[in-house]
Amino acid sequence: MKQKEQQGKGEGSYLKLFFAQLDLLNFFAHALVFGIGLLIGITLTFFLNNFSFVNFQIQQSSLSSNAAEPPPSPPPSRPPFSPISSNISSPISATPTKNISQYFDSSPQKDNQTIPSSDSSLVNNKTSVTNFTRIGLSEFLKPPMAMHDMNDEELLWKASMVPMIHNLPFKQTPKVAFMFLTKGPVMLAPLWERFFKGNEGLYSIYVHSHPSFNETVPPSSVFHGRNIPSKEVRWGENSMIEAERRLLGNALLDFSNQRFVLLSESCIPLFNFNTIYTYLMNSTKTFVEAYDQPGEVGRGRYRPKMRPQISLSQWRKGSQWFQIDRFLALQIVSDHHYFPVFLKYCNPNCYSDEHYLPTFISIKFWKRNSNRTLTWVDWSKGGAHPSRYYRNHVTNEFLNKLRFGTSCEYNGHTTNICHLFARKFTTHALGRLLRFAPKLMQFN
Repeated sequence: MKQKEQQGKGEGSYLKLFFAQLDLLNFFAHALVFGIGLLIGITLTFFLNNFSFVNFQIQQSSLSSNAAEPPPSPPPSRPPFSPISSNISSPISATPTKNISQYFDSSPQKDNQTIPSSDSSLVNNKTSVTNFTRIGLSEFLKPPMAMHDMNDEELLWKASMVPMIHNLPFKQTPKVAFMFLTKGPVMLAPLWERFFKGNEGLYSIYVHSHPSFNETVPPSSVFHGRNIPSKEVRWGENSMIEAERRLLGNALLDFSNQRFVLLSESCIPLFNFNTIYTYLMNSTKTFVEAYDQPGEVGRGRYRPKMRPQISLSQWRKGSQWFQIDRFLALQIVSDHHYFPVFLKYCNPNCYSDEHYLPTFISIKFWKRNSNRTLTWVDWSKGGAHPSRYYRNHVTNEFLNKLRFGTSCEYNGHTTNICHLFARKFTTHALGRLLRFAPKLMQFN
């Protein structure tokens, strides 16, 4: 019995010793973990303090450099448009027929189209100030250069873009795009110079000449720098339509262009700028001549392979010299349904320049069109080309006949101003035109 008690006491001593060693081991383990955590905390604190000091030095250096350099200057704003002359040709009010000006809503007004740019400031915790120049719509709306390196596919794609929001967030002065399709220079340029003078900001000019034409245009001329990238054009072929689409594409890049006029190198204006501008801007219709003509020079040019896109009953003929609005210009440059048919089947002896636009617009947009052109021309002598006019043809009586010799409908009213332009005038007629224009047409 006594021996068992001694044995129990020995086992208890061993257990106490074991637990004491276990407690000591736990103590050292906790001390080791605490020491490691303390070491990590000291290391992180030192690192963060060092990082904050370096970041503070960088901020101070940045502020010093910004303070030493002046803020960038804002881009120069576009100069305001010069006032337009309000004179309307006196024969308009002197003629016995109704005055077309009474149907105009108002004379063209020039608004400053400058989109202001301003300097703004960013304040960061009231300690860091950085100045920057705002680049807004002014750069986006700036008219592009006439010459560029886009090919036709790229040009027409870019020109076909249309804003989905129609309410303009800026002031816009609508312009007329005068598009000259020529072989070389604009032969009657001095007359057009007088026509445009004093109306800056209300028009744009685009010239499509032969690619080989490189004659220098004086910097003082309104035609200086207005040639667009061009390709060779052959009379009566589809290249004529491609050139027209090329002119429209370039003109559409300027968002201010709202009316588009196609002119030849032998065209002249019959009225002053103010009259023509007002007539075009206030018209509710476009001006593309289109009619159905039986016989060889009309329906005889139709190609049966154009079916089903174009049927014989839809085939139309008309003058290629048009005056249209921006909506119709966009439809023409983006047409991928009818124009490819003309490219494929309307080859020489089809004369696509006299049929593409009349047919296309009669099929799709006949309600918007007046079915007449504003460019006077004389086909009475027959043949493949209209009559040409030289020096001896230019008289006051002849020009007034072109200006007031016919009657037509304008915005639902009858008027005797049916043609704003005329062709074909040669350079021999230029001298007499320059003599009569200031008084008869009231230029400037």
